[in-house]
Amino acid sequence: MQLRYAFRLYPEPGQRLALARAFGCARVVYNDAVRAREDARRAGEPFPTAGVLSQKLITQAKQTPERSWLGEVSAVVLQQSLRDAEVAYKNFFASLKGERKGAKSGTPRFKSRKDSRQSIRFTTNARWSITGSGRLNLPKIGAVKVKWSRTLPAQPSSVTVIKDAAGRYFASFVTDTDPAADTDPAADAARMPDTDQSVGIDLGLTHFAVLSDGTKIDSPRFLRRAEKRLKRAQRELSRKQKGSKNREKARLKVARAHAKVADARHEFHHQLSTQLIRDNQAVGVGDLAVNGLARTRLARSVHDAGWSAFVHMLEYKAARYGRTLVRIGRFEPTSQTCSACGVKDGPKPLSVREWTCAACGAVHDRDHNAAINVKTAAGLAASACGAPVRPGLVPAQREETGSHGFPPQPCAA
Repeated sequence: MQLRYAFRLYPEPGQRLALARAFGCARVVYNDAVRAREDARRAGEPFPTAGVLSQKLITQAKQTPERSWLGEVSAVVLQQSLRDAEVAYKNFFASLKGERKGAKSGTPRFKSRKDSRQSIRFTTNARWSITGSGRLNLPKIGAVKVKWSRTLPAQPSSVTVIKDAAGRYFASFVTDTDPAADTDPAADAARMPDTDQSVGIDLGLTHFAVLSDGTKIDSPRFLRRAEKRLKRAQRELSRKQKGSKNREKARLKVARAHAKVADARHEFHHQLSTQLIRDNQAVGVGDLAVNGLARTRLARSVHDAGWSAFVHMLEYKAARYGRTLVRIGRFEPTSQTCSACGVKDGPKPLSVREWTCAACGAVHDRDHNAAINVKTAAGLAASACGAPVRPGLVPAQREETGSHGFPPQPCAA
């Protein structure tokens, strides 16, 4: 499976200029590729192939006065930008045909230097390296200082340099690992030995998660706690004159405030998901209709909780460490069924936090009862012989870091 590791970069002033030049050249090549395909579509001609675009937009363009500055950056950066444009069109057409899961992909759009996220990617062909002093040596940029928070488990296949809206720089390394291989026992299997425990999880807003063993994990509500600070920063931004330096300073202040909230939520999800995967051999979790809930009056709280990101972390960590993750259908009546006798008691409004089963008289906490039912529906309850049932592994998503679509926060795997 592919894993990515993100580390903070601290480029020097000259290196920041070189990175800005590389971001701009990659953006121009991407926009030229999108424009060439749009021109072909309007003319009723077939789309130019990647080889034709590479020859025209990079090789030949470098020899013209208008694009001669493309030679100031690594050619690999430009080739990867063309590859990103090609992938964007493939995703768009696959989405139109219904072959791609998830939300519909729109038509590839032109990138702007004012976009909140800029990135470039170096593959092994670029001959980038990590120096003996721990710096990241990038072609035509130099040796950039890296804040290493962990050791890479394998030789990376690529590195993506990212600048986020808050002006921070990150290096995202992509590594290929095999959790079942004997060559990497210390990184995966030995770190999390097998256990006979299993757990069901009920996600919510009052409590972020309630476990089938009765444990309740409070919701940190990072966005709610930072609302006053965010409103004040946003109000200051709205009062600045457009195009002024003071407005840019205020924009950075807003972006850094949002980044602080996102980083705190990201770290909370990582710590909790790692703890659950480490302590349990099998985990059951409900499949929530996040998109539907995000259109209700609870939208802000739903986005603040970040359930989808948390479940995604459970998925890939379960696949990596040999655990079992089972997702329960969203229409499973976990809140309507008595976990003691199994009788379905009917729907209940959200204001009802405790209820008594009419059949057996058991008194249930709504969330704890739902967590027990999630565990039962996942097949993780003890069997007749007392051994827990363990369904097959659910593979995690395997996506290589590209030039867009990746949250630029440090990843604590």
